[in-house]
Amino acid sequence: MNMIISAVSQGLLWSILALGLFVSFRILDLADMTTEGSFPLGAAVAVQAITLGANPYIAIIFAIIAGSSAGLITGFLITKLQIPSLLAGILTMTGLYSINLRVMGRANISLLGKDTIFTVFQNMNLPRHFDTIALGMTVVVLIIGLYVIFFKTEFGQAVIATGDNEAMARSLGISTNTMKIVGLMISNGIVALAGSIIAQDNGYADISMGIGTIVIGLASIIIGEVLFTNVSFKMRLVCLMLGSVLYRLIMVMVLEAGMNPNDFKLISAVLLTFFLALPKIKETYYMYSLRKKVKRND
Repeated sequence: MNMIISAVSQGLLWSILALGLFVSFRILDLADMTTEGSFPLGAAVAVQAITLGANPYIAIIFAIIAGSSAGLITGFLITKLQIPSLLAGILTMTGLYSINLRVMGRANISLLGKDTIFTVFQNMNLPRHFDTIALGMTVVVLIIGLYVIFFKTEFGQAVIATGDNEAMARSLGISTNTMKIVGLMISNGIVALAGSIIAQDNGYADISMGIGTIVIGLASIIIGEVLFTNVSFKMRLVCLMLGSVLYRLIMVMVLEAGMNPNDFKLISAVLLTFFLALPKIKETYYMYSLRKKVKRND
Protein backbone atom coordinates (compact mmCIF):
# COMPACT_ATOMS: atom_id res chain seq x y z
CA MET A 1 0.00 0.00 0.00
CA ASN A 2 2.87 2.34 0.86
CA MET A 3 4.35 1.81 -2.63
CA ILE A 4 1.02 2.70 -4.24
CA ILE A 5 0.78 5.94 -2.23
CA SER A 6 4.39 6.70 -3.19
CA ALA A 7 3.57 6.08 -6.86
CA VAL A 8 0.58 8.44 -6.67
CA SER A 9 2.69 11.17 -5.05
CA GLN A 10 5.44 10.82 -7.67
CA GLY A 11 2.84 10.69 -10.44
CA LEU A 12 1.43 14.04 -9.30
CA LEU A 13 4.86 15.68 -9.26
CA TRP A 14 5.83 14.29 -12.66
CA SER A 15 2.49 15.37 -14.12
CA ILE A 16 3.83 18.95 -13.80
CA LEU A 17 6.49 17.97 -16.34
CA ALA A 18 3.80 16.48 -18.59
CA LEU A 19 1.75 19.70 -18.35
CA GLY A 20 4.76 21.65 -19.56
CA LEU A 21 5.48 19.23 -22.39
CA PHE A 22 1.80 19.33 -23.40
CA VAL A 23 2.15 22.93 -24.62
CA SER A 24 5.00 22.20 -27.04
CA PHE A 25 4.00 18.67 -28.03
CA ARG A 26 0.23 18.99 -28.36
CA ILE A 27 -0.67 22.67 -28.64
CA LEU A 28 2.26 23.88 -30.77
CA ASP A 29 2.82 20.48 -32.39
CA LEU A 30 6.59 20.81 -32.00
CA ALA A 31 9.09 18.07 -31.12
CA ASP A 32 10.99 19.96 -28.42
CA MET A 33 13.98 18.14 -26.96
CA THR A 34 14.83 21.16 -24.80
CA THR A 35 12.84 19.40 -22.06
CA GLU A 36 15.77 17.12 -21.22
CA GLY A 37 17.92 20.20 -20.60
CA SER A 38 15.42 22.58 -18.99
CA PHE A 39 14.30 19.97 -16.43
CA PRO A 40 17.76 19.60 -14.79
CA LEU A 41 18.29 23.35 -15.33
CA GLY A 42 15.29 24.08 -13.09
CA ALA A 43 16.61 21.61 -10.53
CA ALA A 44 20.14 23.04 -10.65
CA VAL A 45 19.05 26.69 -10.33
CA ALA A 46 16.60 26.01 -7.48
CA VAL A 47 18.93 23.79 -5.46
CA GLN A 48 21.92 26.09 -5.92
CA ALA A 49 19.80 29.10 -4.91
CA ILE A 50 18.58 27.31 -1.77
CA THR A 51 22.15 26.25 -0.95
CA LEU A 52 23.23 29.88 -1.19
CA GLY A 53 20.48 30.88 1.27
CA ALA A 54 17.55 31.85 -0.95
CA ASN A 55 13.96 31.20 0.08
CA PRO A 56 12.74 27.93 -1.55
CA TYR A 57 9.79 29.70 -3.18
CA ILE A 58 12.03 32.43 -4.60
CA ALA A 59 14.36 29.66 -5.83
CA ILE A 60 11.44 28.15 -7.78
CA ILE A 61 10.79 31.52 -9.46
CA PHE A 62 14.45 31.63 -10.50
CA ALA A 63 14.07 28.11 -11.91
CA ILE A 64 10.99 29.08 -13.95
CA ILE A 65 12.80 32.13 -15.36
CA ALA A 66 15.80 29.95 -16.29
CA GLY A 67 13.57 27.36 -17.98
CA SER A 68 11.68 30.06 -19.88
CA SER A 69 15.01 31.47 -21.07
CA ALA A 70 15.92 28.02 -22.44
CA GLY A 71 12.59 27.97 -24.29
CA LEU A 72 13.33 31.45 -25.62
CA ILE A 73 16.65 30.26 -27.07
CA THR A 74 15.00 27.26 -28.76
CA GLY A 75 12.23 29.51 -30.10
CA PHE A 76 14.83 31.91 -31.49
CA LEU A 77 16.66 29.06 -33.24
CA ILE A 78 13.39 27.80 -34.77
CA THR A 79 11.84 31.12 -35.82
CA LYS A 80 14.75 33.41 -36.61
CA LEU A 81 17.43 30.98 -37.78
CA GLN A 82 14.96 28.57 -39.41
CA ILE A 83 16.50 25.53 -37.69
CA PRO A 84 14.13 22.50 -37.54
CA SER A 85 12.43 22.22 -34.14
CA LEU A 86 13.90 18.80 -33.31
CA LEU A 87 17.46 19.92 -34.07
CA ALA A 88 16.97 23.27 -32.32
CA GLY A 89 15.84 21.47 -29.15
CA ILE A 90 18.83 19.12 -29.31
CA LEU A 91 21.24 22.06 -29.72
CA THR A 92 19.76 23.87 -26.71
CA MET A 93 19.69 20.67 -24.65
CA THR A 94 23.37 20.01 -25.45
CA GLY A 95 24.37 23.55 -24.49
CA LEU A 96 22.36 23.35 -21.27
CA TYR A 97 24.42 20.38 -20.08
CA SER A 98 27.48 22.63 -19.70
CA ILE A 99 25.36 25.47 -18.29
CA ASN A 100 23.89 23.14 -15.65
CA LEU A 101 27.40 22.07 -14.63
CA ARG A 102 28.37 25.74 -14.39
CA VAL A 103 25.34 26.51 -12.23
CA MET A 104 25.95 23.63 -9.83
CA GLY A 105 29.73 23.74 -9.92
CA ARG A 106 29.84 19.93 -9.77
CA ALA A 107 27.82 16.92 -10.92
CA ASN A 108 25.35 17.02 -8.01
CA ILE A 109 24.33 19.14 -5.02
CA SER A 110 22.62 17.95 -1.85
CA LEU A 111 19.93 19.82 0.09
CA LEU A 112 20.76 18.04 3.34
CA GLY A 113 19.83 20.25 6.28
CA LYS A 114 18.25 22.93 4.07
CA ASP A 115 14.63 24.11 4.17
CA THR A 116 12.56 23.26 1.09
CA ILE A 117 8.97 23.89 0.00
CA PHE A 118 8.13 20.55 1.63
CA THR A 119 9.32 21.72 5.07
CA VAL A 120 5.97 23.39 5.87
CA PHE A 121 4.06 20.19 5.07
CA GLN A 122 6.53 18.03 6.99
CA ASN A 123 5.96 20.17 10.09
CA MET A 124 2.25 19.27 9.88
CA ASN A 125 3.15 15.64 10.71
CA LEU A 126 1.19 14.30 7.74
CA PRO A 127 1.40 10.55 6.94
CA ARG A 128 4.34 9.53 4.74
CA HIS A 129 4.14 10.83 1.14
CA PHE A 130 1.00 12.87 1.92
CA ASP A 131 3.07 16.06 2.01
CA THR A 132 4.16 15.34 -1.57
CA ILE A 133 0.58 14.56 -2.60
CA ALA A 134 -0.71 17.78 -1.02
CA LEU A 135 1.90 19.97 -2.68
CA GLY A 136 1.72 18.14 -6.00
CA MET A 137 -2.06 18.43 -6.15
CA THR A 138 -1.92 22.13 -5.25
CA VAL A 139 0.61 22.94 -7.99
CA VAL A 140 -1.16 20.81 -10.63
CA VAL A 141 -4.56 22.37 -9.92
CA LEU A 142 -3.00 25.84 -10.06
CA ILE A 143 -1.31 25.15 -13.43
CA ILE A 144 -4.47 23.62 -14.92
CA GLY A 145 -6.49 26.65 -13.75
CA LEU A 146 -3.96 29.07 -15.29
CA TYR A 147 -3.91 27.06 -18.54
CA VAL A 148 -7.70 27.14 -18.80
CA ILE A 149 -7.77 30.90 -18.22
CA PHE A 150 -4.83 31.66 -20.54
CA PHE A 151 -5.96 29.51 -23.47
CA LYS A 152 -9.41 31.10 -23.37
CA THR A 153 -7.88 34.53 -23.99
CA GLU A 154 -7.33 35.96 -27.47
CA PHE A 155 -3.58 35.51 -27.10
CA GLY A 156 -3.98 31.91 -25.93
CA GLN A 157 -6.29 31.15 -28.85
CA ALA A 158 -3.63 32.57 -31.18
CA VAL A 159 -1.10 30.11 -29.73
CA ILE A 160 -3.54 27.24 -30.32
CA ALA A 161 -4.26 28.46 -33.87
CA THR A 162 -0.51 28.53 -34.60
CA GLY A 163 -0.20 24.89 -33.61
CA ASP A 164 -3.37 23.82 -35.45
CA ASN A 165 -2.70 25.52 -38.77
CA GLU A 166 0.24 27.91 -39.02
CA ALA A 167 -0.57 29.10 -42.56
CA MET A 168 -4.16 29.94 -41.62
CA ALA A 169 -3.04 31.66 -38.42
CA ARG A 170 -0.59 33.78 -40.40
CA SER A 171 -3.32 34.73 -42.87
CA LEU A 172 -5.39 36.00 -39.93
CA GLY A 173 -2.60 38.40 -38.98
CA ILE A 174 -1.21 36.30 -36.11
CA SER A 175 2.54 36.56 -35.53
CA THR A 176 3.17 32.81 -35.51
CA ASN A 177 6.86 33.26 -34.67
CA THR A 178 5.93 35.15 -31.51
CA MET A 179 3.36 32.51 -30.59
CA LYS A 180 5.94 29.74 -30.98
CA ILE A 181 8.46 31.56 -28.82
CA VAL A 182 5.89 32.31 -26.10
CA GLY A 183 4.59 28.72 -26.20
CA LEU A 184 8.09 27.28 -25.85
CA MET A 185 8.85 29.68 -23.00
CA ILE A 186 5.70 28.57 -21.15
CA SER A 187 6.45 24.91 -21.85
CA ASN A 188 10.04 24.98 -20.63
CA GLY A 189 9.20 27.26 -17.72
CA ILE A 190 6.73 24.65 -16.42
CA VAL A 191 9.25 21.85 -17.12
CA ALA A 192 11.87 23.74 -15.08
CA LEU A 193 9.26 24.20 -12.33
CA ALA A 194 8.81 20.42 -12.29
CA GLY A 195 12.59 19.96 -12.07
CA SER A 196 12.89 22.39 -9.15
CA ILE A 197 10.08 20.72 -7.17
CA ILE A 198 11.22 17.14 -7.85
CA ALA A 199 14.80 18.05 -6.91
CA GLN A 200 13.56 19.43 -3.58
CA ASP A 201 11.50 16.29 -3.04
CA ASN A 202 14.54 14.10 -3.79
CA GLY A 203 16.82 16.28 -1.70
CA TYR A 204 19.40 16.85 -4.42
CA ALA A 205 20.01 17.99 -7.99
CA ASP A 206 22.02 15.84 -10.39
CA ILE A 207 23.40 16.63 -13.83
CA SER A 208 21.94 13.42 -15.30
CA MET A 209 18.41 13.75 -13.89
CA GLY A 210 17.06 15.04 -17.22
CA ILE A 211 17.84 11.82 -19.13
CA GLY A 212 14.61 10.14 -20.23
CA THR A 213 12.32 12.88 -18.91
CA ILE A 214 10.76 13.45 -22.33
CA VAL A 215 9.72 9.78 -22.47
CA ILE A 216 8.09 10.05 -19.03
CA GLY A 217 6.23 13.21 -20.07
CA LEU A 218 5.10 11.73 -23.39
CA ALA A 219 3.99 8.52 -21.68
CA SER A 220 1.78 10.53 -19.30
CA ILE A 221 0.25 12.50 -22.19
CA ILE A 222 -0.34 9.46 -24.41
CA ILE A 223 -1.77 7.26 -21.63
CA GLY A 224 -4.13 10.05 -20.54
CA GLU A 225 -5.31 10.73 -24.10
CA VAL A 226 -5.70 7.08 -25.13
CA LEU A 227 -7.63 5.98 -22.05
CA PHE A 228 -9.80 9.11 -21.78
CA THR A 229 -11.07 10.25 -25.18
CA ASN A 230 -13.61 12.88 -26.32
CA VAL A 231 -13.21 15.18 -23.32
CA SER A 232 -13.08 18.97 -22.90
CA PHE A 233 -9.80 20.90 -22.76
CA LYS A 234 -9.95 21.15 -18.97
CA MET A 235 -10.67 17.44 -18.58
CA ARG A 236 -7.89 16.71 -21.07
CA LEU A 237 -5.44 18.34 -18.67
CA VAL A 238 -6.89 16.41 -15.73
CA CYS A 239 -6.60 13.17 -17.73
CA LEU A 240 -2.97 14.03 -18.38
CA MET A 241 -2.42 14.10 -14.61
CA LEU A 242 -4.23 10.76 -14.30
CA GLY A 243 -2.05 9.38 -17.09
CA SER A 244 1.07 10.36 -15.12
CA VAL A 245 -0.25 8.64 -11.98
CA LEU A 246 -1.20 5.52 -13.98
CA TYR A 247 2.25 5.42 -15.54
CA ARG A 248 3.85 5.45 -12.09
CA LEU A 249 1.48 2.75 -10.85
CA ILE A 250 2.37 0.57 -13.84
CA MET A 251 6.07 1.01 -13.08
CA VAL A 252 5.44 0.02 -9.44
CA MET A 253 3.63 -3.12 -10.60
CA VAL A 254 6.57 -3.91 -12.87
CA LEU A 255 8.93 -3.52 -9.90
CA GLU A 256 6.69 -5.71 -7.73
CA ALA A 257 6.72 -8.36 -10.47
CA GLY A 258 10.46 -8.71 -9.92
CA MET A 259 11.74 -6.87 -13.00
CA ASN A 260 15.23 -5.38 -12.89
CA PRO A 261 15.08 -1.60 -12.12
CA ASN A 262 17.83 -1.13 -14.72
CA ASP A 263 15.26 -2.10 -17.37
CA PHE A 264 12.89 0.77 -16.48
CA LYS A 265 13.91 2.89 -19.48
CA LEU A 266 13.29 -0.03 -21.83
CA ILE A 267 9.95 -0.78 -20.18
CA SER A 268 8.98 2.90 -20.48
CA ALA A 269 9.78 2.86 -24.20
CA VAL A 270 7.74 -0.35 -24.71
CA LEU A 271 4.80 1.09 -22.74
CA LEU A 272 4.86 4.29 -24.77
CA THR A 273 4.98 2.30 -28.00
CA PHE A 274 2.01 0.21 -26.88
CA PHE A 275 -0.16 3.19 -25.96
CA LEU A 276 0.77 5.00 -29.16
CA ALA A 277 -0.24 1.94 -31.16
CA LEU A 278 -3.40 1.27 -29.12
CA PRO A 279 -5.74 3.41 -31.27
CA LYS A 280 -4.57 1.53 -34.38
CA ILE A 281 -4.95 -1.81 -32.59
CA LYS A 282 -8.50 -0.83 -31.58
CA GLU A 283 -9.33 0.24 -35.13
CA THR A 284 -7.94 -3.00 -36.58
CA TYR A 285 -9.89 -5.08 -34.09
CA TYR A 286 -13.08 -3.11 -34.81
CA MET A 287 -12.70 -3.63 -38.58
CA TYR A 288 -11.98 -7.34 -38.05
CA SER A 289 -15.09 -7.73 -35.85
CA LEU A 290 -17.17 -5.81 -38.40
CA ARG A 291 -16.04 -8.01 -41.30
CA LYS A 292 -16.68 -11.11 -39.21
CA LYS A 293 -20.19 -9.88 -38.41
CA VAL A 294 -20.92 -9.16 -42.09
CA LYS A 295 -19.76 -12.63 -43.13
CA ARG A 296 -21.92 -14.21 -40.43
CA ASN A 297 -24.99 -12.30 -41.68
CA ASP A 298 -24.31 -13.41 -45.25
